[in-house]
Amino acid sequence: MQQATHKGYVLWGHAIAQQDELLSPDRYAASGTITRDNRLVESSGVIGTFSSEEEAQSAGLEWAIAWVDQHG
Repeated sequence: MQQATHKGYVLWGHAIAQQDELLSPDRYAASGTITRDNRLVESSGVIGTFSSEEEAQSAGLEWAIAWVDQHG
């Protein structure tokens, strides 16, 4: 999980390991979470799948930053 602060919000990028088939390479589902004052503001649900945990976490953070820029 990656964390960042943006415009007073605390943002989280998540990577969830996906194992659809045992023989396929690991994939990671990305999601983002936005909090403020220790309260949930918004969460994304799954926004895509990526081949690395870091890519998925970064995508979650990018989603959260875009949401704050649009709504915050």
